[in-house]
Amino acid sequence: MSHPERKSRIQFNKLHKRLRRNVGQAIADYKMIEHGDKVMVCLSGGKDSFVMLDILLNLQKTAPVIFEIIAVNLDQKQPGFPEHILPEYLTSIGVPFHIIEHDTYSIVKRVIPEGKTTCSLCSRLRRGTLYGFAKEHKITKIALGHHRDDILETYFLNMFFAGKLKAMPPKLLSDDKQNIVIRPLAYCKEKDITRYATFKQFPIIPCNLCGSQENLQRQEMKKMLKGWDKQFPGRLETIFSSLKNISPSQMADTDLFDFVSLERKQSNELHIPSEDAGLEVLER
Repeated sequence: MSHPERKSRIQFNKLHKRLRRNVGQAIADYKMIEHGDKVMVCLSGGKDSFVMLDILLNLQKTAPVIFEIIAVNLDQKQPGFPEHILPEYLTSIGVPFHIIEHDTYSIVKRVIPEGKTTCSLCSRLRRGTLYGFAKEHKITKIALGHHRDDILETYFLNMFFAGKLKAMPPKLLSDDKQNIVIRPLAYCKEKDITRYATFKQFPIIPCNLCGSQENLQRQEMKKMLKGWDKQFPGRLETIFSSLKNISPSQMADTDLFDFVSLERKQSNELHIPSEDAGLEVLER
């Protein structure tokens, strides 16, 4: 093995260990996967879902709990979609899989005016179809490939354009209480995922329906975060940490904290600063 090959192998091993550690930690922190779970790994053909499947399969071999993995792809009937790629790849690695065929593409193109953002409707249609499949096949967990940067982008999108402090939770119970959605890549950086996908040479399938819409608000958030990450290393880690360290009493949401009932504590003691910088208690 040449020196460049050895160096590349070392870099890959470090990257793999980091992603594996981050996914394992997220699973442990939020109890994403339990013994006996049947996990549906939603595979879109993009880099994120390929990496998620790869890491979960790796963890499955050494996890302290036994769980099942089934890869599921939703074929939305986009023109030119290479239908053979995912089945061939999944067959080659020996993973049980199912391809759901549902023409959501035609629905989106019919409903959304030309030039308008398709992501919201497309996402809702995908979610409904996947939830239906999960119920039919007794799936206990639905794994999506959203990573840390997706969560931060959503956080700022909601803050700037919806007036809400809201992001993507690593674990979610659906509105109908029938499905638990997990995001095993919640602690993983997009740049690590991109590098890993390049190392592994996954057969990436681009999304031609929405991936070409460069003027989306999410693209602007992505540019903003990348700029911060380059100019202020560590800033994104700090922001993500804040999502896990919330103090409702220091915000302004009256539904999360009972500001109205706050009362001053009555006391017979008066506290004043003393000359030696201590606190001296004087009886009234």
